[in-house]
Amino acid sequence: MRPTPPLRVLGVIPARWGSTRLPGKSLVPLCGKPLIQWVVERAARAARLDGLLVATDDRRIAEAVAGLEAEAVMTRADHPSGTDRVAEAVAGRGADLVVNIQGDEPLIDPALIDRLVATLAAGAPWDMATAAAPVESAEVLANPSVVKVVTGADGRALYFSRAAIPYLRDEPSGGRLDLYRRHLGIYAYRAPFLARLVAAPPCALERAEKLEQLRALHLGAAMVVLDADHPGIGVDTPEDVAYAEQLIGELHTPATDGQCDGTSG
Repeated sequence: MRPTPPLRVLGVIPARWGSTRLPGKSLVPLCGKPLIQWVVERAARAARLDGLLVATDDRRIAEAVAGLEAEAVMTRADHPSGTDRVAEAVAGRGADLVVNIQGDEPLIDPALIDRLVATLAAGAPWDMATAAAPVESAEVLANPSVVKVVTGADGRALYFSRAAIPYLRDEPSGGRLDLYRRHLGIYAYRAPFLARLVAAPPCALERAEKLEQLRALHLGAAMVVLDADHPGIGVDTPEDVAYAEQLIGELHTPATDGQCDGTSG
């Protein structure tokens, strides 16, 4: 019997120019380096990726990636989601597994990327893998920008919502924070399911909540949710830039490869 060939795993960082709240945020400086550079340098530390792509619609972002440990891939400007951009970037590249790495996470954990890949590579019948972290406060729980997830005993995603789920019938929703988990926007897909996902139209639940992962559940995806200790930091607003620089300064270790005094460089 011939040995099973190793799976080819590609990481993709979608990075479009037209962010609604922070246009061109991929090039916003954090501690002297553009945001996209932080993401690339962190993701490149993952041991389970065979290649790392930055899928963008803007030459300025592609030029910022030149010389880093990632290949810039020009994609269409009219994609409705980052997932569609990822799917275009990996087309024809022979990937077995694809990891969608958010382009606004300057402190993305490389070990989490490896755990997601290992989960799918282990042969379990999952179509997708993602992650969730504890909800830190009642304020976070009530924030509709923070997506909540509930799972089954085996870690299978049951539902995602901007609302506080589960609903606590007999006590205030903030009274049992241990029951709540916040979704982290990172996904690993089996390539055939990714192709099926982007070929399907948005479902009613996705349109209602504006959450594309609900399309995957609507299609019957077996999606496992891994535990993460910390939600990380996403950069979506000018206020997030200041907070990200603060975190980088506090976490000034060899893992961050940067120095920050709290002001943009």
